[in-house]
Amino acid sequence: MEGLLVLLNTSGGDVDAGLAIAEMIASLSMPTVSLVLGGSHSIGVPLAVSTDHSFIVPTGTMMVHPVRMSGTVIGASQTYEYFEMIQDRILTFVSDHAQIAYDQVKQLMLNTEMLTRDLGTVLVGSETVKAGLIDEVGGIREALGYLYRKIEEGWASCIS
Repeated sequence: MEGLLVLLNTSGGDVDAGLAIAEMIASLSMPTVSLVLGGSHSIGVPLAVSTDHSFIVPTGTMMVHPVRMSGTVIGASQTYEYFEMIQDRILTFVSDHAQIAYDQVKQLMLNTEMLTRDLGTVLVGSETVKAGLIDEVGGIREALGYLYRKIEEGWASCIS
């Protein structure tokens, strides 16, 4: 395999599984590119930024929000500490792999002004680039073009 194109259209999913996949993609020694087609919400955010370069279509969306748990949650302080630990893992990964600071991602995550009766932020297309989450607005042509250029440049052979 000479390069990897990751196509994303997800509402999210399991944090541990998503971060494991994101870490795996980030550690590959070949050119990697992601393209957000519809949405890359929740744990889809670390997946989108795990590549060497990222794209989003103009109408693509990304939702950054706090970790949620379905079902009954016991209101113990340990439960909140556990959620904060999980959120810190996500915030650290995103800030380490995108052009956005930890505190800025946290601000998007804990925003109370956008989503009715919930926390978080939804960004569309160029807003994701402006925020520093995604590198460029573009489609499949731009994503494949970038990937092919990096493969031709012999990117993989430059990794130590």
